[in-house]
Amino acid sequence: MRLKLDENLGMRGAALLRDAGHDVATVVEQGLCSSGDPAIIAACQGERRCLVTLDLDFGNPLRFKPSNSAGIAVLRPARPQGDDLLDAVSTLAVALKSRSVDGRLWVVQRGRIREYEPEEGQER
Repeated sequence: MRLKLDENLGMRGAALLRDAGHDVATVVEQGLCSSGDPAIIAACQGERRCLVTLDLDFGNPLRFKPSNSAGIAVLRPARPQGDDLLDAVSTLAVALKSRSVDGRLWVVQRGRIREYEPEEGQER
């Protein structure tokens, strides 16, 4: 899976996902730090990469439609650093082995993924 890690995620998360076989680019490596949310999502769309982030703004499907992307995974660890964050990244890595996030919004916690489901008649 092609992933882009937002600047709020560290190199340990990137290494974990790379070790799981994913093609990982980071906002930091690509010089996109401090770019606005629209620029980040546009870069992901242009590269067909799923955005992996802690930024709750990306969890708003009315602002960032999952169907217009290769997927959005918003990580929601109990604490945003250390083992809790890495546990959420590990949950994502395991899920990506058997499920596709393409065009979807996932909210990822340790051991749990909730997928956004649009209301009837609403576009995914």
